[in-house]
Amino acid sequence: MSEPGESRPLAIVCGGGRFPIEVARAAAAAGRPPFLVGIVGAADPAIEGFAHVWLRIGQLGRLFSTLEAQGVAEVALIGGLTRPNLADLALDWGAIKRLPELVQAFRGGDNHLLAGVAALFEREGLHVVGAHEIAPQLLAPVGPIGGRAAAPQAEADIRVGAALIAALSPFDAGQGVVVAEGRVVAIEAAEGTDAMLRRVAELRAARRLRLSGPSGVFVKAPKRGQDLRLDMPAVGPQTVAAAVKAQLQGVAVAAGTVLIAERDRLARDANAAGLFVVGFAP
Repeated sequence: MSEPGESRPLAIVCGGGRFPIEVARAAAAAGRPPFLVGIVGAADPAIEGFAHVWLRIGQLGRLFSTLEAQGVAEVALIGGLTRPNLADLALDWGAIKRLPELVQAFRGGDNHLLAGVAALFEREGLHVVGAHEIAPQLLAPVGPIGGRAAAPQAEADIRVGAALIAALSPFDAGQGVVVAEGRVVAIEAAEGTDAMLRRVAELRAARRLRLSGPSGVFVKAPKRGQDLRLDMPAVGPQTVAAAVKAQLQGVAVAAGTVLIAERDRLARDANAAGLFVVGFAP
């Protein structure tokens, strides 16, 4: 990040989850005053512990005027957000003026949409940065995250999962898969990680997926060529809880390219459940 940007507020556009809060704390600790933009219906109310504003997705004009008034030079887009339909957005005048760019951005997969949104910010003279640039301590390391390591069969499943995510990358699909005993059990798509893991739990409860005891690994990694400033994969205690319900053996994430929320709590929860969490070299 550039030196001029470091003396000015850092805007964090906040979707759901705890990551926007953790990144804001890291920015403040590093002397970067964070200004949080909470997306109504998505962001955690805890953003109100920082300088902030609440906006709806379609209020682009108000967003850019607010950031200009705050003296913001850099912006980060952090947290989960359900992809809206363009026709359902209540656009303000600033968004209407940018409608051709918005329409173009919505004509494609999630990566295409996020790249289009980033381009809107950059045309306003704002530099888009990633969570990993602000808070690199949140990145997954190589090796166990907690007290358990992956067994040989689980390591083989991790390799299959990582290869599958890489192979699916051109199709802009999800960032996670479940592999059990060499078999691909589930692929994350538009439903997201939690819903995919619930689907695995339901399959096991209905005995449509017959595995003996805890089995299988949830593998999370970015797609090839993914812009990590805009959509870096992430896991947290919620992921561990979902993996336990799905009766998996563990969770594996690509080291250096996946964020971990509430790492200490995640490790405690995984250890207590007998689940491994590991970072693998992508």
